[in-house]
Amino acid sequence: MKFAQVIIEDRKIEGIINNGNIEEITGNFFDDYSLTGKKFPLSSAKFLTPCNPSKIVAIGLNYKDHAKEFGSPIPDEPMLFMKPSTSVIGHKEKIIYPPQSRQVDYEGELAIVIGKRCKDVSEEEAKEYVAGFTCANDITARDLQRKDGQFTRGKGFDTFAPLGPVIETELDPNHLKIKTYLNGKIVQDSSTNLMIFKPYFLVSFISKIMTLLPEDVIITGTPPGVGSLKVGDEIAVEIEGIGRLENSVDKES
Repeated sequence: MKFAQVIIEDRKIEGIINNGNIEEITGNFFDDYSLTGKKFPLSSAKFLTPCNPSKIVAIGLNYKDHAKEFGSPIPDEPMLFMKPSTSVIGHKEKIIYPPQSRQVDYEGELAIVIGKRCKDVSEEEAKEYVAGFTCANDITARDLQRKDGQFTRGKGFDTFAPLGPVIETELDPNHLKIKTYLNGKIVQDSSTNLMIFKPYFLVSFISKIMTLLPEDVIITGTPPGVGSLKVGDEIAVEIEGIGRLENSVDKES
């Protein structure tokens, strides 16, 4: 089942996508909802972010080939950093290239969306706390990341966390093809089965550090093939069973 939030004819609609339509729901997708019986065609819809996280917890170096690509050792435990909620944008929204940076990179990733309050859960229990999965792009000002020696500035600019376009609820996250396209050319081509730390393990691990709230997002690391963006580029992250998240790069107005 695919959940989305869209704008159609200046009206925000939350619902379930089915056969080219969105079936409106009432209530809260992350708590309790029901279908209203109303359907709207998606042909004219503007997708919003499918969730509104209080925080984004990100995983660094979670694919062996990506660690090798950056000349880094394989981590013994997940390496965590965070991106602010204000960095989130949706499908087709613009990534803004900050004037402080000279190297902005893309990182296509699988995102986990938390469905209910999650604290100190086991890996076996973790699935019960996950609402579903979406596409993410961990945009990074790489030069600032290197300069600072930590990730907050380089990962935290507004527009640096594209998410969407939908949340898929019925998915095995361990065996999904993941691809990133830069101006139509494939630049990342991998599978989530090559992750070092698997999605439900990550939920458990993080929940033993901090409380995860409904709509919070965990982005699970990027495969090899990371590269740089420039103003005017089109970047897309495509994940099997979920869909395709597309964004363009612009400069500050």
